[in-house]
Amino acid sequence: MMKASLPAFCAALSLLVPAALAKEPKKPVPKPVPVEPAAPAQAFGWPFIDWKDMTPRGGTTQGAEVTLLKGATGAWTRLQEPGLAKFEKDRRAILALAGNYRVSFDFTESYGLKPDFKPMRPYFSWGTENVTVIEDRPEFLSLQHTLVMYFKDGKGKSGPPMVMKHWREDWTWQPKELHVYDKDSSWKRVPAPAPEGRWSQAVYQVDDSPRYEAIGAWTHDGGLSAWRTDVCARPLPRREFSVRSDYNVLEGSEEVNLTPSGWVHLQSNRKVLVAKDGTRTCIGGEIGVNRYEAITAPDLAGPFNRYWEKTGGYWKDVRETWAEVMKERETFTLKDEEGGQKLFDVHFARAKEIEKAGKPDPEGDLKHARETINRFLVK
Repeated sequence: MMKASLPAFCAALSLLVPAALAKEPKKPVPKPVPVEPAAPAQAFGWPFIDWKDMTPRGGTTQGAEVTLLKGATGAWTRLQEPGLAKFEKDRRAILALAGNYRVSFDFTESYGLKPDFKPMRPYFSWGTENVTVIEDRPEFLSLQHTLVMYFKDGKGKSGPPMVMKHWREDWTWQPKELHVYDKDSSWKRVPAPAPEGRWSQAVYQVDDSPRYEAIGAWTHDGGLSAWRTDVCARPLPRREFSVRSDYNVLEGSEEVNLTPSGWVHLQSNRKVLVAKDGTRTCIGGEIGVNRYEAITAPDLAGPFNRYWEKTGGYWKDVRETWAEVMKERETFTLKDEEGGQKLFDVHFARAKEIEKAGKPDPEGDLKHARETINRFLVK
């Protein structure tokens, strides 16, 4: 990515709009004891801390209004068909994650292990996101997430859409191996634990480098389709590593719960400092609730499709290069930066060039993808 576009990129990844700001406190009623305003929802879990000290941190950019879907999605309807085999229900549940959404990201620290612990302010942000199935095989599904945001100017007028490739999730049925996060930008390949009847979800960064992989089973009971995982480790997310340096591994369990008009991603995480000798120190924990609510407006699919038509070939080269690295190496470590650049800087700059040119350069794009990734891998 070109440096000139980095602020917009970071704004997109910190995800855009803060929590609904707390209402201005009402003037005290004329009574001997003034009545304090009720604490906003973001103070969840800390009711005895002044809510003004717990107002959420997050993005500040204003986005366009959205129109929520009324009723159920077609994917939800297909999932409810009677007589489906368990494997087919699992596949349809994963396919139901695709769509156009208003997405909210809400995290609150739930406990701390330091004496006199005081929680950080909660985190809240939101964006509008397209999720598209880019690969569909019987035992493998790949879903690409892309932010498509219509920003408002100072006069409240929405401009053209900003399209920013976001994260990716690959689902594999009964995997033999997992690539798990160790610490300090290092990953290792391990045998998958008890893979029978279960799916792994491998999550990749915006530049398609690995993030983490979790394994769990889908259950379908009483109308609820849910995927629940074992505990897995992952690098710190942007919302944390930009403000924290007292731990280096975020580990926890996840749930994906489908609803008629979207899905909810729940997280229960521990914050752990893992030393070079493997010594572990847990410093606290957090709860996360990410909601994907289906929308019918503004248009997200159109801008994504136009972007992907031009750049999808390059990102395929990047994915395939990473697949080769992960097949060949038992362990690998990524540099935080190389030559004053981040890995996503280089990949996004190339994608921008391809988008402007309007046509790919298959040989040059593949060469660029391989050379870039090799530059950032620790030898």
